[in-house]
Amino acid sequence: MQAAARHRYSATTVDEIVEKAGVAKGTVYYHFKSKSELLEALLEDGLRRLAAGFRADVAEAATATEALSVLVHAELLYVSQYQAFAKLVMSEMWRVDRDWRDSLRTLREEYVQVIAEVIETGMRTGEFSPNLHVQTAASALFGMLASAALDWLVFSPQERLEDVYARLNVLTLNAVGARSK
Repeated sequence: MQAAARHRYSATTVDEIVEKAGVAKGTVYYHFKSKSELLEALLEDGLRRLAAGFRADVAEAATATEALSVLVHAELLYVSQYQAFAKLVMSEMWRVDRDWRDSLRTLREEYVQVIAEVIETGMRTGEFSPNLHVQTAASALFGMLASAALDWLVFSPQERLEDVYARLNVLTLNAVGARSK
């Protein structure tokens, strides 16, 4: 995955992948019919773990406002820890010519649904503006946070995660019209 994430997908060979993974080429082809199928499985695994981690983080929050703040921090942390994977996901997310397009769409929807559930809760409890379109707001926050996180890592890597988080958290909470209770 690191090889595919660091380089463009098409520039990465199965030989590079098996070398980094420390397995025999035959083992890869025993489990996967092609490089495309292997990458799809790696993307699915990484994104499922991400969504599961975010669900667990949100479950511990006492309020929707806290849950949204937790998501902002968790996404920044994840992107900073798995930069190559995050870049790969972002570069592949909106491509229409890849075999794994449907898998990425499904996995993106899983993550966006976590955000949508937090927004719905916040609207129901009166913490967030009642005038939000939940799916649009969730998609917008997903895109904003992912883009801002990658922008930080590419153009301002010297900035501390906590400083970036503080700024993005304010922006995110303002976007949903967060009110303190």
